[in-house]
Amino acid sequence: MPVAKKTSKNQLTLPKVIVDRFPGVDYFDVREEEGRIILSPVVPGRADEVRSKLAELGLGPGDIEQAIRSARGR
Repeated sequence: MPVAKKTSKNQLTLPKVIVDRFPGVDYFDVREEEGRIILSPVVPGRADEVRSKLAELGLGPGDIEQAIRSARGR
């Protein structure tokens, strides 16, 4: 069974044999259940795709607010 060791900075290094089972996953949801630490892979969702596209277009929060005001006729 692979083992992860906690460092003095409270960081865990996941064993390669485990990480290799989750290609392309950079983030894991962490929770505690009945005294166990549970890690679940976080796959980017549609919202992340939208944020990336807005950044690619150079649009920020102010641009979005202005577009909403304009659409509402204010």
